[in-house]
Amino acid sequence: MAADGETELTASLAMDLVVEPILNELGKGDIVTVQLLKTALHKAERANPGFALNFITGVCASESMGVSVTEIMLLMASLPCAEYELARPEPEFQNLNHRAGQLKSVLSRIPQDIKTRSQFLHTVKKIADAIRELLDAINELHRTHPEVGRMREFKQVLDVQKRIFVKRSRVLSDNLKMYFRNSRADDVFVSANSLVNQTNTLLRTFRLASTEH
Repeated sequence: MAADGETELTASLAMDLVVEPILNELGKGDIVTVQLLKTALHKAERANPGFALNFITGVCASESMGVSVTEIMLLMASLPCAEYELARPEPEFQNLNHRAGQLKSVLSRIPQDIKTRSQFLHTVKKIADAIRELLDAINELHRTHPEVGRMREFKQVLDVQKRIFVKRSRVLSDNLKMYFRNSRADDVFVSANSLVNQTNTLLRTFRLASTEH
């Protein structure tokens, strides 16, 4: 698979849990138009990751709703979504499911825990541990099941997605450190949401890679 194939697999919690359900509800009387709109929005999200979140934020701002969409989306990060679940029964695949779920769960606690310094410091440590454990799970899966499904075909794309995950983890780490100096919570929320979406992109890619031809 081409190295740039990862753009076809980009995950967006804002798209999957907010935009699509709204479109499905609105489009019951005009399925064709809604499908065209979905296709356009997904194309925009692939070209500009974060588009759906920015779109929702813009709508809320224009309506003067006075809510932090990035905070709300982060609170939703641990909600189950079949799109991001690995179905294979092997322990290594199920462990990846579990570790990804743990990371998204602790990230979803940021909006609550950030209000109390001592609790937030504990959460920051848990985030670092969860990131490390997820990377260990990815490495173990590659080591034990390199030939399952289409894993070999997707190896290059998976490596790219892993590097993006590491990069976004570092961005979040930097913003967490800066928060204790500048108290800019929204920067933390944005980078945490970005890491959630990349975690889901990894899961979606592994899901596709682990299926048979």
